[in-house]
Amino acid sequence: MKVWKYVVAVWMTLVISAGFLIYIPEIPILEETARNIFFHVPMWMTMFVLFVISFWYSIQYLNTPNPDYDIKASSAASVGVAFGVCGLLTGSLWARFTWGSWWTFAEPKMNLAALALMIYVAYFVLRSAFDDREKRAKLSAVYNIFAVTTIPFLLYVVPRQLTSLHPGADGNPAFSEITADELRFILYPAFIGFIALGYWIYDIHFRYNKVKLEAENS
Repeated sequence: MKVWKYVVAVWMTLVISAGFLIYIPEIPILEETARNIFFHVPMWMTMFVLFVISFWYSIQYLNTPNPDYDIKASSAASVGVAFGVCGLLTGSLWARFTWGSWWTFAEPKMNLAALALMIYVAYFVLRSAFDDREKRAKLSAVYNIFAVTTIPFLLYVVPRQLTSLHPGADGNPAFSEITADELRFILYPAFIGFIALGYWIYDIHFRYNKVKLEAENS
């Protein structure tokens, strides 16, 4: 195993341990659930980074139809969706303890996040609809470019314009305004750790899919 993977393993162990053990100041409403910020927010950021990687390889495939680019694009997208689901679940858990409900249909941030993930579910449905690999790869790449461009609007732009309980929405302070300095010492390393972990999982997933494709072609 490469050195950077050992570094990521140690880094994430320290981040997770500190996330549960570090003293945090009392924050109204959030209280101890504020620790969820070390997991919930970095998961969404990791999802977005993986979607950007997927976007990049989709463009690469359209320019140069190399099967590896298609595999990298789909692998990054699938791992990104996994982190998005984890982000949605931790958000639902947070909502239960701060808003009193696992899911609030009047909450635009939650609903738009779910919609963003459904767009990517459609991406994989599209991929499964074609047996011809070249046609599947080309159409998937075009769809993926569209899908990635919707993410910033669904998760960041639109929710900030609507009334919401979620931090950062219209009339509500952003995380940066309510996050105490003590939390930032763990939050920023968590961003780095989760993104590196996501890339590690993506790398494994890509290599698995490549071997699978080679086995099918042999």
